[in-house]
Amino acid sequence: MAEPSIDQIEKVITDSLVTFGADRDAISRDAELDALDVDSLDLAELSQIIEENFGVELSSNDVSEIKTVGDAIDIVAERAK
Repeated sequence: MAEPSIDQIEKVITDSLVTFGADRDAISRDAELDALDVDSLDLAELSQIIEENFGVELSSNDVSEIKTVGDAIDIVAERAK
């Protein structure tokens, strides 16, 4: 699997958050997941989507450390190398 670009990762994560009910206009790298009304079930589903799309497995510890959209993008980008 080719290394995904930051833009690809950001698109998958943003599109996923929108399907969870987040307002697309409110999503930015600095947006806190709590402020986007993303709950733990959404994060569990997001981690599955990340694994399916990028082959990156996130542990529950990893997921608990993700506070912003940028955190999610960065961890996927780092691990997808």
